[in-house]
Amino acid sequence: MGFFDKIKAGLAKTRAAFTEMLNDVFDNADAIDDDFFDELEETLVLADLGMETVSKLMKELRYRVETRGLTTTEHVKFNLKLILNEMLNVGDVELDLSTKPAVVLVIGVNGVGKTTTIGKIATQLTREGKN
Repeated sequence: MGFFDKIKAGLAKTRAAFTEMLNDVFDNADAIDDDFFDELEETLVLADLGMETVSKLMKELRYRVETRGLTTTEHVKFNLKLILNEMLNVGDVELDLSTKPAVVLVIGVNGVGKTTTIGKIATQLTREGKN
């Protein structure tokens, strides 16, 4: 099993639980109202998206619902996905080691191979003559 396959497998359970919680919010909504937004916001916070991220997300989602006249949960869910994709698009993700010293931050859940990956990156950089 490759590195990314391990990450994917490790996150599968989390993704399934998160998807189920979101589907419950959308499937049980009577209307796109304040109660719906409150429940969605609570679900996103409980999914550990972080308060700042959830606040930005909810602000943009409410704006789109109001300005685009979204009235169905399917449309709201579609726009939620669009907003999340926009937030995750961070641009160039190439490793920039031009600064002295260069700092690389590695983030991940327990057991996905952060330490192993750091070792592989260090080995590759050493082969390239960096220290």
